[in-house]
Parts: sequence; structure tokens; C-alpha cells
Amino acid sequence: MRAGLMRGCAPLLAGLLLAACATTPPPQARLGLKLAPAALGTSISVQQHLKVERNGRTDDLDVALQVEPDAIDVVGLAFSQRVLTLHYDGKELTSWRHVMLPSQVRPEDVLEDMQLTLWPAEAIAAALPPGWRVAEQGAHRTLFLDDQPIMQISYSGTPRWSGTVVLDNLRYHYKLTIQFAAPTD
Repeated sequence: MRAGLMRGCAPLLAGLLLAACATTPPPQARLGLKLAPAALGTSISVQQHLKVERNGRTDDLDVALQVEPDAIDVVGLAFSQRVLTLHYDGKELTSWRHVMLPSQVRPEDVLEDMQLTLWPAEAIAAALPPGWRVAEQGAHRTLFLDDQPIMQISYSGTPRWSGTVVLDNLRYHYKLTIQFAAPTD
């Protein structure tokens, strides 16, 4: 029964964890962005519910994210089972993923999308390679390559890790909706 469940979960996990991954990325498709954890400017510990929409399909994942000045830790759960962990200390990214996840699920891409969504625009702009730029106006952020929009991000709340965040990746044609759990006191 458990093996059958995992076989059934594999397509869900593959589509969900790395919607940003394309089988044949265009040139300069990914930035390779790895910002220092401290560049976030604060420490956070949040729970998120992710919904990925791509090619008419919707997948869900629950994530626990903790950012401290010296490290980023991510744990992804599907069907109450751990399927992905990431640890980034500002120099080295270490990860674990469930054996059923395909090789296209790249921890580097997960980290990059997280940082493009949550880190301050100024920190992102300082790390972008030539040809890339980030623009932020109100509750909207856009990432450009050679003045072509690549990614649009909308925020419903302040700080960026509250409420709902919608990331629309125009290059890879997916939409990621991040619903942050309300803090419990």
C-alpha cells in the first residue's frame, strides 16, 4: 500500500517542488542566485502552503521555512511525509529529497525562487548578473532579462512573508501561490 501511495505521489511531487525547472532551459534561464541569509534583514520562521499551477494541473505542498542570519532551512511535506529538506549557510547548499523525486527537482532553483520572492529588492539587484534587473512598485515586483519580464510577483501583505504571495513565472509558464499561515502566539 505504501509503495503504491509513493508511486502515485511521485508525479505530484515532481510537478510541485520544481515547477520552475524546464527540461531544456533557454540560455541564461536561471540566475544561480544564492543570497546570504543575513541579506533578508531579519529572522523568520513561517509555515506556508504552496499551490503550483502549470499546464492545467494544480499541485500542493506544505513548507516550513526558517531564516536566521547564518542559515536558511526548508522542510517540504506532501501527504504529511517529508519529501525535501534544504540547508543553506550562505556558502554551501545541502539538501535531501525523497527517492521518488526526479532529478529535475533542483534545490538551487527552489532556493532561488524563494529568495527572489522574499528578499529585499535591493539585495537582489546587487547580486544580479548583467542584463537582469528587478523593479518594485508597491505590492508588485518584476524580474527582467534584457528588459523582457521574466517573473512577476504580487504581495497581499506586509511583510512579504505574510498573507498571500503570487509568483507568475513567464519564462517557464507556471504560477506559484504561497499562502503563509497566520502566526500563532
